[in-house]
Amino acid sequence: MTSSPGSSGVDRVDLRDYFRNMSLTNPYGDVELTSPQALRALAHPVRLALLDRLQRHGPATATQLAPHVGATPSVVSWHLRHLASFGLVTDWDGATSKRERWWQAAARGFRFTTPDDAEGQDAARQLRAEMFARSAEAPVQWSLRDEPRLDPEWRALAGLADTRFAVTADELRQLEEAIEALLAPYVRRKGGQLPDGARLVRMLRYLLPEPGDDPAAS
Repeated sequence: MTSSPGSSGVDRVDLRDYFRNMSLTNPYGDVELTSPQALRALAHPVRLALLDRLQRHGPATATQLAPHVGATPSVVSWHLRHLASFGLVTDWDGATSKRERWWQAAARGFRFTTPDDAEGQDAARQLRAEMFARSAEAPVQWSLRDEPRLDPEWRALAGLADTRFAVTADELRQLEEAIEALLAPYVRRKGGQLPDGARLVRMLRYLLPEPGDDPAAS
């Protein structure tokens, strides 16, 4: 269950324990969500949209963010404070004007693992469903908005892969770790380290284990 602005049912968590468990040591330097409360907090379309906007476009105020997430500035402010309570966004002190509160993403991205308990599994399922829903339109929007503006070289490199293979859980985990290790140097390098001709690229990866099928028969 997610809370709404003005609700007294905001999930509470011992923030000292939460931040003690939060890590930035993964390959991308992402914020790691470890509690069911944090997963439920982010499993909300407006909060996901706010975090994505801050990660992709940099610091902003609630007023600036409001048109991009379809909510009023007051509602946006409430959601930002909720995200801040879990370390996903922080205050930004770089603004020349102090008339409004400026926010920034705490890291370029976030990640989570599914907890073992029933509460954690349900919270992870909610967040994963919201993330899938948010990403579903990305390829279509890219085809309509971005692809026509690319030059032929970049247009030829774009595309998707739909590959089906049989692995154990450990093998799939190792494969994902190997992909992240390969991408990490590109994700973490700074603007001053970019070579001439570099362009932002978005990679969507879906890992969709299929239940019940016999790999040998397939």
